[in-house]
Amino acid sequence: MSIYATLWSLKFPRYGDDYVGCEWIRVTAQGVPAHIGTPARGFGCEDGDPYAEFLPPPVEVNADGDSEFMRAVVIVTEETRKGTARSPQEYVNPLLVLSGRDYASISFIELHTRICDALRGTGPRVVAESFTADGGIQLVLSDDRVLDTRKQ
Repeated sequence: MSIYATLWSLKFPRYGDDYVGCEWIRVTAQGVPAHIGTPARGFGCEDGDPYAEFLPPPVEVNADGDSEFMRAVVIVTEETRKGTARSPQEYVNPLLVLSGRDYASISFIELHTRICDALRGTGPRVVAESFTADGGIQLVLSDDRVLDTRKQ
């Protein structure tokens, strides 16, 4: 049984920047319900939180296991593996791990930016694209390089 519930799934530019001809990858938000890992009586984790090493701290829950916020939201790609030596529930290198409170308060544009930044990694941003007279496309990168996308 998984501790995650899929909240949404969208396609993003694979390397964080949208340009003509870019590749796309499915990105999914996996929500962790509030009762997961809670020390509250009756939820099975009174002796310790088995998810504490890879999730934000548990949240307060009522007797039904409900809370105003989820415990966490983990953002992953379709290629993100699940299961580590530490826990079969842990994602290997997720894009983002947010507390439920942070996820509820983040704007879409900020979330989009953080996801694209995580997809891009340490690489430069695409800051412009131009169309050449022969039908090619040139990408201008934030490190001042210009890439020609024409097939050789």
